Amino acid sequence: MATTSAAAPRRFQLPGFGVQVAIGMAAGLALGLAARAIGSDGEIANGLAQALQTIGQIFVQLLKVLVPPLVFTAIVASIAALRDLNNAARLVAQTLLWFAITAAIAVGIGITLGLVLQPGHHSAVAAAAAAAPSSTGSWLDFLKGLVPANFLGIAASTKVTDGGATTGLSFNVLQIIVLAVAIGAAAVKAGEAGHRFLDFNASALAVFRLLLRWVIRLTPIGTAALIGDAVVRYGWESLAALGTYAGAVYIGLGLVLLVVYPLLLAAHGLSPLRFFASAWPAIQLGFVSRSSVGTLPVTEEVTERALGVPRAYAAFAVPLGATTKMDGCAAIYPAISAIFVAQFYGIPLGLEHYALIAFVSVLGSAATAGLTGATVMLTLTLSTLGLPLDGVGLLLAIDPILDMGRTATNVAGQMLVPVIVAKREGLLNEARFRQGAGEARGELALA
Repeated sequence: MATTSAAAPRRFQLPGFGVQVAIGMAAGLALGLAARAIGSDGEIANGLAQALQTIGQIFVQLLKVLVPPLVFTAIVASIAALRDLNNAARLVAQTLLWFAITAAIAVGIGITLGLVLQPGHHSAVAAAAAAAPSSTGSWLDFLKGLVPANFLGIAASTKVTDGGATTGLSFNVLQIIVLAVAIGAAAVKAGEAGHRFLDFNASALAVFRLLLRWVIRLTPIGTAALIGDAVVRYGWESLAALGTYAGAVYIGLGLVLLVVYPLLLAAHGLSPLRFFASAWPAIQLGFVSRSSVGTLPVTEEVTERALGVPRAYAAFAVPLGATTKMDGCAAIYPAISAIFVAQFYGIPLGLEHYALIAFVSVLGSAATAGLTGATVMLTLTLSTLGLPLDGVGLLLAIDPILDMGRTATNVAGQMLVPVIVAKREGLLNEARFRQGAGEARGELALA
């Protein structure tokens, strides 16, 4: 006798990871606009604005807390794996070369836009807004930054305010990289004891990668909070006085991100659409978080799992790129900003000055690695050119808005170079690269 079985109940399925992130961005925009409409009670933000800020900060902190152990264990593992590759030294050299090539293209675009659009001659910012920055860049910072201050390059700092003193921890990713490379090399040479250490390191890396995937699942929520907080805190009103300058920066970022990078990918036989579709989670997180280091765990995960770069190489190249590969902060931005300052103060620049801008942009990001972002890079450029550092104060009002685009461009470049180098060296998993973007993002989120 024929029997019929009851249909199994259908389980609710969440939309794809990319759709979740897009929903998060839309929700964040709506919540941010709602919080701005509610307003504030004097200097106290409303509850919705405070909630968005707190959730966004917690999400970024969850990512940042994973950076030191992930970078350390991943690079130690990559050193052990790279010993089996005959072209390890060539991979390092090719990576640094393509860092320099893309930075040179970006700074050329920045200089051209600064000369054509002349943002310093078309601004309504008052000279009284000029002020020297609290921190500056120096070529000596690079040499000092290479020497670890302690075992994991972690430093404590205390900030005294009217409400009391608060102590926070920070870390220098460049120092962590130096330590990991040295310890990895020593473990390889230490024989049996070194092999046991490498086995333990591999287990620790697996644990930290699992923790990362758990945090990645929170990306839609974190995105909503970060976007909403940005809308509440910055708005767009302050762009009016520096509209030409901000437009020049974003045009430059757009040319690098949407023209230069696709052309480089196409020249190597790789689909730009596939690249950007798979790289989107890291790029959008960089945009909303404004932190290459905070985005680093996601950037590395995307580069390996969605773009097909071998783990051993990605674990080395991506953290290095997060500290020294900044086409947005270290090329486009300082080039246009230096020209803006010179034009604002009526200081003529010659060919030698433009050559210095290019030199600082290509090499200077290493000198500011581990320090505070684009402002330090700009001060390094201005001091090298002999331009007044007080000009930095003219641009600070809209810096957070510019920083979103700068960081997104930085993150894209930090994935682009390992993909190109892996392709040139025959290491790229092209089947994984060509994999549907939705499948790649789903694997990233759920693995």
